Amino acid sequence: MGNIVAIVGRPNVGKSTFFNRLTETRQAIVDEVSGVTRDRHYGKVIWNGHEFSIIDTGGYVTNSDDVFEEEIRKQVILAIEEADVVIFLVDVISGITDLDQTVAGMLMKINKPVLLVVNKVDNANRLYDAAEFYGLGLGDYFALSSINGSGTGDMLDKLTSMFEKKEEEEEEEIAKIAVVGRPNVGKSSLVNALIGEERNIVTPISGTTRDSIHTRYNKFNHDFYLVDTAGLRKKGKVKEDLEFYSVMRSVRAIEHADVCLLLIDATIGIESQDVNIFHLIERNWKGVVVLVNKWDLLDKETMTMKQFEEQIRERLEPFVDVPILFISALTKQRIHKALELAIKVYEHRMVRIPTSKLNEVMQKAIEDNHPPAIKGKFIKIKYVTQLPTHAPAFAFYCNLPQYIREPYKRYLENQIRKHFDFTGVPIRIFMRKK
Repeated sequence: MGNIVAIVGRPNVGKSTFFNRLTETRQAIVDEVSGVTRDRHYGKVIWNGHEFSIIDTGGYVTNSDDVFEEEIRKQVILAIEEADVVIFLVDVISGITDLDQTVAGMLMKINKPVLLVVNKVDNANRLYDAAEFYGLGLGDYFALSSINGSGTGDMLDKLTSMFEKKEEEEEEEIAKIAVVGRPNVGKSSLVNALIGEERNIVTPISGTTRDSIHTRYNKFNHDFYLVDTAGLRKKGKVKEDLEFYSVMRSVRAIEHADVCLLLIDATIGIESQDVNIFHLIERNWKGVVVLVNKWDLLDKETMTMKQFEEQIRERLEPFVDVPILFISALTKQRIHKALELAIKVYEHRMVRIPTSKLNEVMQKAIEDNHPPAIKGKFIKIKYVTQLPTHAPAFAFYCNLPQYIREPYKRYLENQIRKHFDFTGVPIRIFMRKK
């Protein structure tokens, strides 16, 4: 299960440089989905075999002094609720400020690991100055420079050692399905409609992590876990007025799920925030079904299903091989169909294609459309195999992998989709040297 790390700290301590350093260091290769704008506040880091998500909580801070305190408080609450480890970033040049003390005070009260990181330490004198941060009362600190990267490796070693060894419970291989979407799109109505009042068919599994409730759903011939992360946020509720926070809310659910039901509000249409959540699902290589909720409230004269669906697909490009269903959580219209689709997508995500079958189909596709020659060099793709990953990934072995561009990879992906059913599932294509 991916760990989540949140960075908190006041403005101008170098949070974004630090964030970029972590998500873009060469050791921390971050898989970049083509055509996805790099979300500045959420990234994946891989360090020494540990993969984790990193969140820069300073997402949308308005820069006026009186709001600082309030904004920081929100950041810290968010970090405490959502993260496994909190990184508190301070700046050696300005030293300890009142705001730093406020944050330290909040962090002392929590029972989560906190890593104090002193930034901008790029010479020996500053290393000496950093000692003042013992004064925050958070114990030992790590000194580093985000700009030139010194000290980053040691800090990451320490960070990854702080992750709880999650007990790998012997979980049955059962689909985990999460309901995600912006605030007020009807997530809880959908969960309630699915689970209904018959609580006896719902057995909360003991020992699941405290931050997501897995409800075993067992009726109408379905058997899966419904991952619900909504019910845990009554205390210290962050006001949901910030787009950023509600997207971050989804991270936890997405990471715990195999398939996400992404709810979109029919009365509003698809908005940039829906697209952000969609890309989060895609970047985590999870299955997805798009559900257009509140379809019963729409005056059907204004928009047909077909038009609406086209609009959605246009916004989701290039990953458009996704089921879209129009539902109403209130009247329970088509919610069982939604479950059937989710289970189907889960099955697609588990598909293993025999290498011989895969090569038979793909060699023909490559014959029909060779990769374009670059600098007079011809690219020969010898064979393809599906990698043993938990989400579909394919390795194409060829003589010059570095010359294969995005459009051709997309062609290969589309050919795979054409011949094998991967609807609702992101696919990864890797080019490897033979």
